Amino acid sequence: MRSVKYLASTAVLAGGIALSAGAAMADDEVTIGFATAQSGPMQAYDQPSVRAAKIAIEEINAKGGLLGKPIRIVEADTKSDRGEGVKAGEAVIDDGADMVVATCDYDYGAPAAGVAQDNDLVSFFICAEDVKAGIEGVGPYSFSASVLAAVQGAAMAEWSHEKRDVQTAYVLLDTSIEYNKGICYGFDWMFPKVGGKIVGRDTFKNDDPSIASQITRIRSLPEAPDAIMLCTYNPGGASAVKQLRAAGIDTLILNGSSMDGSYWLNAVPNLNNFVVPVQGSIYGDDPNPKVEEFNKKFEAKYGARPSSQYAYPGYAMIEVYAKAVERAGTTDTEEVVAELEKMRNEPTLFGPRTFTDELHHQNQATYKLVEAKDGKFQYIGEWTISEPVPME
Repeated sequence: MRSVKYLASTAVLAGGIALSAGAAMADDEVTIGFATAQSGPMQAYDQPSVRAAKIAIEEINAKGGLLGKPIRIVEADTKSDRGEGVKAGEAVIDDGADMVVATCDYDYGAPAAGVAQDNDLVSFFICAEDVKAGIEGVGPYSFSASVLAAVQGAAMAEWSHEKRDVQTAYVLLDTSIEYNKGICYGFDWMFPKVGGKIVGRDTFKNDDPSIASQITRIRSLPEAPDAIMLCTYNPGGASAVKQLRAAGIDTLILNGSSMDGSYWLNAVPNLNNFVVPVQGSIYGDDPNPKVEEFNKKFEAKYGARPSSQYAYPGYAMIEVYAKAVERAGTTDTEEVVAELEKMRNEPTLFGPRTFTDELHHQNQATYKLVEAKDGKFQYIGEWTISEPVPME
């Protein structure tokens, strides 16, 4: 019989060999871990962005990879659950992730991003738009690939006043997640600055079956508002719009980017007078031909065009992360973060990105605008807010 000492030394040797093999594999690859929703309500936002990110990764690998190494993808499903988000973050890190991609929302993505922060790794919220999705809510290694919700609200305020002569507005806030509050924050900041007047405000929750009382209060105003600023997301957003229109309220409705996408429009047949800001048009009419080129590439790979503008931040995320790694010459967190924080109006296919050591998000951007007309969205123009949204 072999001695215990012999068996122990053999085990140590075997473990050393395994660790060496793992280290060699890590040295030969750059690993990106997607801790995102493959199921549940957040899947509608995460899936397009993840798919777009994978297209960008394929393009980089086809050109020789990152730092001369192929990018490897590892994935774990958050199931649109905060507790599962922690597990998903841990899973992709255990699988060797050099960078962690978190869900397209601060509330749902923060658990995985927090795990990355605790492990001294860069994280990117794939398309979260609350300011907390970054330094403020997670830490100095966390970024977002999208544009702040507050910019969306500010863009709607300034554009509607200047282009649709909106003088009065009623603000209807869904309080269920921080993103919605960000939209309304931007609107509340900008609309009075341009001379608009908010004539009332109300709240609801995304899973409320009815907003009848809120509708009654809107209808009881001495004069109908020129617009309703609706700060929400689907599925509750579609329900709110349906109820407003069913009540005979045909007022212009403004919202954030969360309501882009034709997938919900059958809930409100022949919808009109509904406008949202987007980073690019999925409807074949974007003035930038490269956007439509991307839409066709997406369709060729996945069998359908992007379901909403939330595909686009995923692609931009890989663009800026890859540039930072190449410039740093390493995937080391501190050095990659330093390169990201040097970026000023860094070009991406879907608009420039700027990061600083104070803000890992975008507080100014040019938005394309799409409007529902007879139940179909179409591009109607673009808008850049006149000044950055203050983040105090």
